[in-house]
Amino acid sequence: MNTDAEIRHIYERWHEAVRGRDLDGLMALYAEDAVLETPLIIATLRDRADGRLQGNAAIRSFFQAGLRTLQTDLGRWYRTGTFYANGRQLVWEYPRETPEGDQVDLVEVMDIEHGLIAHHRVYWGWVGFRLLSAAMARAA
Repeated sequence: MNTDAEIRHIYERWHEAVRGRDLDGLMALYAEDAVLETPLIIATLRDRADGRLQGNAAIRSFFQAGLRTLQTDLGRWYRTGTFYANGRQLVWEYPRETPEGDQVDLVEVMDIEHGLIAHHRVYWGWVGFRLLSAAMARAA
């Protein structure tokens, strides 16, 4: 079990690090042997055949490439401030609708162990899927 403070730290700091393009700050949140799963891996790292990375070095290379090209018209990074946690898992949403219009719709699910992200899964909604599909078609 993780403390409420450890969970809140991940929730707040992950968002701040991504928005601020703070690669070192972001990577400090991941366990050395962490797993990251997202379809964005395939769109970002063209040599990858699947959307799963394991280990801090592999995850770092993904975020390093992704943080360079992070901005899109739909990358507002708005969230409501609501998250769910049970001491082991942390979940929150970047909803499609925001006060400024639509954004990429994502759900972040993180398994937390010893105050670090051990397994991170990103689930994409229809707006995000449409953007990923277009990016993959351009790359083909």
